[in-house]
Amino acid sequence: MIATSVSAADTSGGHRNALLVAHLAAILFGLTGILGALIQADASLITVGRATFAFIALGFVAGLKGTRLLDALKRRNLPVLVLTGALLAAHWLTFFVAVKAGGVAVATLGFASFPAFIALIDVLVFRERIGAVETLLLLMVTAGLVLVVPSFDLLDSGTQGLLWGLASGLAFALLAVANRRRPAGMNAMQVAFWQNLVVALLVAPLAFNHLEGARLDGADWINLALLGVFCTGLAQFLFVKSLDGLEARTAGMILALEPVYAIAGAWWLFAEQPSPRMAAGAALIVLATVCCAWRKAPTH
Repeated sequence: MIATSVSAADTSGGHRNALLVAHLAAILFGLTGILGALIQADASLITVGRATFAFIALGFVAGLKGTRLLDALKRRNLPVLVLTGALLAAHWLTFFVAVKAGGVAVATLGFASFPAFIALIDVLVFRERIGAVETLLLLMVTAGLVLVVPSFDLLDSGTQGLLWGLASGLAFALLAVANRRRPAGMNAMQVAFWQNLVVALLVAPLAFNHLEGARLDGADWINLALLGVFCTGLAQFLFVKSLDGLEARTAGMILALEPVYAIAGAWWLFAEQPSPRMAAGAALIVLATVCCAWRKAPTH
């Protein structure tokens, strides 16, 4: 009787800890846009800085864990690593451009449309059938984006930010599909390290063109380090760690709350108070994302 009670208490405590870890991961992911807004640099410089700090941190952790990073560099894996690294670079570049153009809330909500893009890719490319529920989710995301867009004027900075955010969501959807079909034999640490290294190498020439006019101070370098180490490396580790005590579907639903944390943080730090129309659109997009995570567990 006592042993059963202790076991139940341990299980309950482990579940609560896993929930806490998953929410912490979502908060760290949500801070990405906020740090991007704080760093006074071009999107390419932010992307290179994030990737560089991330692969250095991942390499350090891999050394501590004894993970052999070079084992992933097989001939069959190289095209996949280059492709997924290029898609990750496109995702980050467009996201930070969206943040600079339209603000954290608009950029994050544009990116949050990625489940709809994944569904469209599955239908158009892989000829998978889409059901009534998936159709409803697509309509919810579409309606949410219509409500979020400040105006239908392409010269409006908010509209431009949303369009760049949508481009970021599309790039992330392509990345998710590519990762889902990558060859076996590579663990998450190896994939993350080499993808970040590819991002840094691909974007470095573009960032170099903006380096002369950049005026990065101490705070910018600290924010870049936080972005790479905590909002990339640590956030991914925490999310994977949460799967030890949660179902993948539950963890995915928590991660879908990332836009909520991002909007709340931007409201607090930058006074980016969402209008009632934007709040309604955000609610539709987040609800659709949560429902998508509930129906289909994410693949890692």
